[in-house]
Amino acid sequence: MKKAEVLKEIIEQRRSIFPKDYTDAEISQEVIDEILHSATLAPNHKRTKPWRFKIFKGEEKAKLASEMQTIYKATQPEQLFLEKKYNDIGFKINKANVVVSIVVNFSGMVPEWEEIAATSMAVQNMYLSCTANNVGCYWSSPKIVDHLKESLTIEENQKCLGLFYMGEV
Repeated sequence: MKKAEVLKEIIEQRRSIFPKDYTDAEISQEVIDEILHSATLAPNHKRTKPWRFKIFKGEEKAKLASEMQTIYKATQPEQLFLEKKYNDIGFKINKANVVVSIVVNFSGMVPEWEEIAATSMAVQNMYLSCTANNVGCYWSSPKIVDHLKESLTIEENQKCLGLFYMGEV
């Protein structure tokens, strides 16, 4: 099969696959490394490499789930709080084998939209690498990620664009 045909097939098969459909199997560290390496190959103007990723597995992932549930509860007016949504936040994070925070670092060297675009292209590379490795994944951008500044050690010139969930399917 020609490289172009393989690429076309991977692009056509790329889908968001949600944590409810993940198995309990672990993604190998080798595959995780390959997925993250593919992200670093995204084009970026002036080589700013604006993406910043933090991997959450095991206990760190459980802490992230708990923190996001706490943030949701604290930021929702009582009349809008939904127990189902609260539980879903914890379920999705805990069901995923790996959660990666997606943060853009604004260098000041190029317009901000270019660095957001480059980070988005890095995430697309992750999606394609997941597809090629039969790993389910999806990018979520809930509003509560804006409150994760401390746990993600987000600096003044950075912004969290969401979380990337991965799991075996």
